[in-house]
Amino acid sequence: MGILVENGGILTTVQDEGRFGYQQDGVSPAGPMDGRSFHLANILVGNSREEGALEISFMGPQLRFQKSNIIAITGGDLTPRINGAAIPMYQAVVVSEGDVLSFGGMRNGCRGYIAFAGGLDVPVVMGSKATLMRNKLGGIDGKGRKIEKGDVIGFVNPKTELPNMEKRKIPQEVFPKGEITLRVVLGPQDDEFTEAGIRQFLWHTGVISNEFDRMGCRIECDPIEHKGDGNINTDGISFGSIQVPPNGQPIIMLADRQSTGGYAKIATVATVDLSILAQSMPGCRVRFLKISLRLAQDLYIRELKKMEELEKTFSRV
Repeated sequence: MGILVENGGILTTVQDEGRFGYQQDGVSPAGPMDGRSFHLANILVGNSREEGALEISFMGPQLRFQKSNIIAITGGDLTPRINGAAIPMYQAVVVSEGDVLSFGGMRNGCRGYIAFAGGLDVPVVMGSKATLMRNKLGGIDGKGRKIEKGDVIGFVNPKTELPNMEKRKIPQEVFPKGEITLRVVLGPQDDEFTEAGIRQFLWHTGVISNEFDRMGCRIECDPIEHKGDGNINTDGISFGSIQVPPNGQPIIMLADRQSTGGYAKIATVATVDLSILAQSMPGCRVRFLKISLRLAQDLYIRELKKMEELEKTFSRV
């Protein structure tokens, strides 16, 4: 017993931390687009940060609870409601058997995360519950599909009480609109671009195009100049890698990216800023800001420490 899906929304998938160790076999990790919001949802309901949750996009689903449980909703504000009444985000909330969770539409950001205390009972495929639609792996039935009307997802160990329930809330994040700044580390193939190309990349803004999904995000801008034709020997692609194909239009590679690619990569987005991109919409302007690898690592470590401190705060008796 868990939840009955009465409406699947535009794109609702099961995601956990991701499926690692298989990129050499052509299988991407998948996992959440906005890792910070995903982790916070799990922490609020007392799960491990890696536990499976629902990623919802643009218009959320409608879910009927067949068993009571504690949930937390983070990320983009898609106007969550229980039985038609607004409920707080970034807070642990008890939902009773028979209640219906629905969403009214986007107010800030575009991707939300619903974590359920005790986790979701879905198949583990190659070490992960994450849905990878491109490879038809993982998710609700292990076959990599989005959630649809009529689906039933069970709870592993549902709860109606947690330590420090009154403290299990944090300030709701507000995501920027109109223009975002993404901090980047140049490379690994920045030497494939002219000085003018590097200046164009860093000094001028681009616009998020309509070609924006879980695989990647194309940025429309004046072409970035290569020294050659933009092609390299195929190598691995990480989350946040910025490929620049021969047409000079950069593509930021995201959660469901292909595992390898043959276009020169001018830079990589700092992990801590991927959440900002994941919550942006086509038409938003993008500015890239160069930082050092050391700073990118320090920012990531600082975020991990904040997560650890939250977990300790909620678990203290």
